[in-house]
Amino acid sequence: MVLLAATMFVALFGFGANYFGWSDPLGRVQLALFTTFVLGIVCGYKVRG
Repeated sequence: MVLLAATMFVALFGFGANYFGWSDPLGRVQLALFTTFVLGIVCGYKVRG
């Protein structure tokens, strides 16, 4: 499951603008994706521990 999530994150982060056609000249969408991924990891560790 972690591998699937990481693969989806890399695909969205790297190729999401081309695939979905969003315009992101300032990188805010990529920043939001990165923040969401990191917070998901933090929440996953909190739930486990």
